[in-house]
Amino acid sequence: MTRYTHGHHATVLSSHQWRTAENSAAHLLPHLRPGTALLDVGCGPGTITAGLAGRVAPGRVTAVDSAAAVLAEAERTAAGQGLGNVEFAVADVHALDFPDDSFDVVHAHQVLQHLADPVQALREMRRVCRPGGIVAVREADFGGMLWYPSPPGMDTWLPVYYKVARGNGGEPDAGRRLVSWARRSGFADVTASVSNWCYSTPEEREWWSESWGGRMIHSSIAESAVSGGHATRADLQRIHAGWKTWAAADDGWFAVVHGEILCRA
Repeated sequence: MTRYTHGHHATVLSSHQWRTAENSAAHLLPHLRPGTALLDVGCGPGTITAGLAGRVAPGRVTAVDSAAAVLAEAERTAAGQGLGNVEFAVADVHALDFPDDSFDVVHAHQVLQHLADPVQALREMRRVCRPGGIVAVREADFGGMLWYPSPPGMDTWLPVYYKVARGNGGEPDAGRRLVSWARRSGFADVTASVSNWCYSTPEEREWWSESWGGRMIHSSIAESAVSGGHATRADLQRIHAGWKTWAAADDGWFAVVHGEILCRA
């Protein structure tokens, strides 16, 4: 797997832990039934996984991630909700260690944007999905993100992030590419949709600015930006200050656009 650009600093995990099946996998939920066997790829701390597991119980959920440390967090999430139908494993989505036709549903959220070969990852997800099953993917599209106001510092946030993410082999504008990647991986039946996250209340702005502004000075993104020559520490501090100024604006607003696909295997 390509190096995960964001790493697992608290500023990153706060965003991951906020995610639920309702706010991050609504395009898939109507297709889940009790007894469904589901694979959750790139499960992170397991908050989405838990919601999916509750819907398919007594069906089994297998949750995989490339980082063993974050799987421990996912196990705690499942245990805390009393879920006994989830198992966890370290895995590489480019080469999944499961037989063909193992699952009714394969789900991935914010995974393909970080991969060097998203088409191969989709081929693998298709391979382990049973005929007639569903491969469901949702990815942000950084080129479609919108915010207001735009104080000094916010203007250089995305250019720096693009350089870091693409320097690590990823593609930040993944949302718009999902249909293309799915077709190239062999799917013929692809249904596309779009959905958004919106942050506008004072509490949401403060949290979102700490997550994204904070990771620009604390996370692996900051380390890659400096080591790659994409920004200085002073540049990153300016970006962080811009985020905090945005959060303090009474009329502050931020939208995250996501592309989604449901693919029939």
